[in-house]
Amino acid sequence: MAHQFFFNSYILDSLPSPETGFDVVQDLSEPRLRMYITQRGVKSFFVRKRINGRDKRIIIGKYPETDIEDARAKVADVLDNATKKIPTRRKKISFRDFVDLYLNHKVRRSEDSLNKLKRSINTHFRDLFDKNIQDITESDLQKSLDNIAGRAMALRMQELLQSIFNYAVDMGYRKDNPSEHIVKIKVMRRERKLNKSGLQKLLTAIKKEQNINLRSAFLMLIYGFAPKTKVFKMRWEDLDFNHDMWGDMPLSDRAVLLLQDLPQDGEWVFIGRGRFHLTDPRTAWKRVVHNAHMPDVTMDDVHKFLMRALVWNPDKDNLRNNMNDLLDDLFA
Repeated sequence: MAHQFFFNSYILDSLPSPETGFDVVQDLSEPRLRMYITQRGVKSFFVRKRINGRDKRIIIGKYPETDIEDARAKVADVLDNATKKIPTRRKKISFRDFVDLYLNHKVRRSEDSLNKLKRSINTHFRDLFDKNIQDITESDLQKSLDNIAGRAMALRMQELLQSIFNYAVDMGYRKDNPSEHIVKIKVMRRERKLNKSGLQKLLTAIKKEQNINLRSAFLMLIYGFAPKTKVFKMRWEDLDFNHDMWGDMPLSDRAVLLLQDLPQDGEWVFIGRGRFHLTDPRTAWKRVVHNAHMPDVTMDDVHKFLMRALVWNPDKDNLRNNMNDLLDDLFA
């Protein structure tokens, strides 16, 4: 049975990834709404519907690209549409035009993330653009995938093609999905080697970073118990030092001391280019992990290690105490 609670961003952001398989949680506010959490940390809203005697699971969207309230609002329509007969569309449409349709109606990403996805599509699927989506064959798709360098990227593009053609079937432009019989690309899963000793070495290397803005941002990845995208987008207006809170999330004592020492001279806590927030300091991070002699460790590894070690508690004061106890144990 799925674990049930009221969905909110604070809890969903903190959900750990399972070591094997996937976990399912259920919303108490809208009990028909559920969420998958995979080993890779991907979180997807879905609903269940029995159609023609079979239990069908219908994905609403990935979190956080799909907001919680938006997912709740879509439940009824998704369930109603699941039983509707798919119309057959005789008018042809090019792959290029259909991809635009797919991106507009099915993809919810930030502007930067959406532009990155468009660049990948333009790079890897250019040969398909002028073909009608009804005429594209399995061999056409296989040829495009074979030309992609790197198994990880090829797998992501294969999953994207499956989603695009599933939508084409749902919209009545095709009767079948030509990608469903392509053998799934296998990618060797990277072993995550970060442990207590490694985190201590990483902390030492971070403290030697000369750029105070980057040093503080990297320290906040540890002290803030939040993923990098949330840390880098931190706003001063969201911080409440009177109650040691960051929005609806408690701050550890080390995070409070770190933030109070920073100059509060703009909207963003961690400034990037053009006075915008920090986005992807990969060069500085490579320097840090090189100095720590752990070149394969990513910023996501830090967050996942901490979330596995943190004892979650719905009471904010107790959760703050758990944060402080964990950091004291790691760095005492």
